[in-house]
Amino acid sequence: MKKLVLALSLLAVFALPAFAEMKDRGMSGHGEGHGQMMAMGTMDRMGTMMAMCVDHADKLGLSDDQLAKLKPVHRAMQRKQVQFKADRQLAEIDFMEIMEVKDFNLDLATAAVQKIAQIQTAHHLEMLKSMKEVRSLLTDEQFKAMKKMMATMNDEKPRGKMMPKKHKGQTRK
Repeated sequence: MKKLVLALSLLAVFALPAFAEMKDRGMSGHGEGHGQMMAMGTMDRMGTMMAMCVDHADKLGLSDDQLAKLKPVHRAMQRKQVQFKADRQLAEIDFMEIMEVKDFNLDLATAAVQKIAQIQTAHHLEMLKSMKEVRSLLTDEQFKAMKKMMATMNDEKPRGKMMPKKHKGQTRK
């Protein structure tokens, strides 16, 4: 029970401001909220890792058999990602509709927040299952090479103005 209350509290703290911002801007042309991107960061990296394994199979030394087993898992993961985003967006729209009125129904709002949390949790668990399956296909050497490649990719990504690349000996102010 305590975990449920904590989860709902955290979701409310992070989700409600994002929903309020989405409501203020309207539904046209909005991107994903910053909090959602941060929460999904680890799960998104899983998809990136899988795509990288497929795209750089030769550099990782994947056999034809490994690649043949990896591709269907990757496609299934892509489908699940698309479905998750759609399900989450629909649940968020339902939540925003509940929150439009001044005297909103707390029970309905709570149920909507719980639905969003359930959708996210189910998606995370699905991604973990896929990740486990992919990692079981890799040898120890391939896994190390993949992690090294991911680290290199992360270092090469352009950073926004808010988070400049930190150089050795430099501290952020």
